[in-house]
Amino acid sequence: MSEEIIKRAAEIITERSAKNDHNFVTLALMNIDGYPYTTTISTSKSEGIKWLTFCTGTGKQAEKINYCNKASVCINDDTYHISLVGTIEEITDPEIKKEMWYSNLSAHFTGYDDPNYCVLKFTTERYSLFVDWNEAKGTL
Repeated sequence: MSEEIIKRAAEIITERSAKNDHNFVTLALMNIDGYPYTTTISTSKSEGIKWLTFCTGTGKQAEKINYCNKASVCINDDTYHISLVGTIEEITDPEIKKEMWYSNLSAHFTGYDDPNYCVLKFTTERYSLFVDWNEAKGTL
């Protein structure tokens, strides 16, 4: 049963990718003062529940993950609640930044090589899934 729930959660995350207007998730980090900080952010790409990438501006988010790389992602709607806990890192590889680029980002950045554009990669360590009225918890 857990494998089916994990597979369905992965489908939901893929459906909510950057190519969809309904792609916001909640990302929780620790700020430099040691307090939780929660923001909404668009998912760029993912591999199931294993990892998700986010495209954002350099600065505040990168500052937070340099302070503490522990993070949590929450994705929910009326029929599901996907909670992922793990670590996050800033990706600086130009090829990955190019791969993660999508057209909506052009409203904020000049291109994938814009110095203010960065990619964050969240890697899941444990999960709590409530999908289609079924629940699964575990570690990866």
